[in-house]
Amino acid sequence: MNLAGTPSAVAALAAALRDHPSIRSKLGIARATRALGLTASSDGRPGDDAAVLPGPAGYDLLAGEGFIPAFVRDDPWFAGWCAVMVNLSDIAAMGGRATAIVDQIWAPDAETAAPMMAGLRDASAAYGVPLVGGHTNFAAGELGLAATVLGRAKAVISSFDARPGDLLLAAIDHRGAYRNFDNFFAAAEAPHDRLRGDLALLPDLAEAGLVRAGKDISQGGIAGTALMLAECSGVGIDIDLSSISLPRGVAMDRWLRSFPSFGFLLSVDPEKANAVCARFCARGIEACAIGQVARGSAVSLADRTGRALFWDHAKTPYLDLGDRRA
Repeated sequence: MNLAGTPSAVAALAAALRDHPSIRSKLGIARATRALGLTASSDGRPGDDAAVLPGPAGYDLLAGEGFIPAFVRDDPWFAGWCAVMVNLSDIAAMGGRATAIVDQIWAPDAETAAPMMAGLRDASAAYGVPLVGGHTNFAAGELGLAATVLGRAKAVISSFDARPGDLLLAAIDHRGAYRNFDNFFAAAEAPHDRLRGDLALLPDLAEAGLVRAGKDISQGGIAGTALMLAECSGVGIDIDLSSISLPRGVAMDRWLRSFPSFGFLLSVDPEKANAVCARFCARGIEACAIGQVARGSAVSLADRTGRALFWDHAKTPYLDLGDRRA
């Protein structure tokens, strides 16, 4: 029994995650959406992992990523790889297949930019998605990197369709290790055909009608991504920490805020959950239910010590994509 006034382990974990920079950095999205006047009803549906643009034969998808200068300086090759990888994950999370990448590069000179450009080239080759041009500046004060990807989808997995009663599934590749910061890299030694086949699972699931909603696990980790999914869908989510599978030697608090190179949260009808998990497990990817979608606006964590509120997006908006009409 806990002593009076002493927080449970899960309450302490929820508080630590709530205050962690990787979680709180996503609050910048809300500031940007307010400044731009964007809501979930705006063209492209901000809040999803990629902009959704209806076309004559399905949907065009457009996504982009910019990178923190400290991350680029720390490991330029990995930053270049991630510029491709994270964008492809965003397209896959929407049920799409990426078709082309455009890069934006800043550097003091070509020699300084070389490792970053090698990472871009290597990832493009590994995933089989071409680099088709971009913007280059070799007279900048420091390294900078961004990338944009175009994709297509026949059926979309949205962030806005999770329903109370759905199971929350986590599908994450554990065959890797931390590369830097809280970035868990599972693609370093993977055969190219495996990387491509793994990403193809998501559009296959979308086209089979097996997934209701979902998101790519971003820099906010499982906790932050669950919060974004909950806010977009206008629901709560209860996460069962005892159901989360951890890579060997990784602590729960770090895993909940980590960015995995292959990781998705999916909201799935309970009757379809086993079929979804089986497809990932057949490819060596850990996949299981880690919680449930609930009514309300609270994202909570639970373990053997109790249950604790992580975030209530109705009281404290995270993405803040609500109606801005006066």
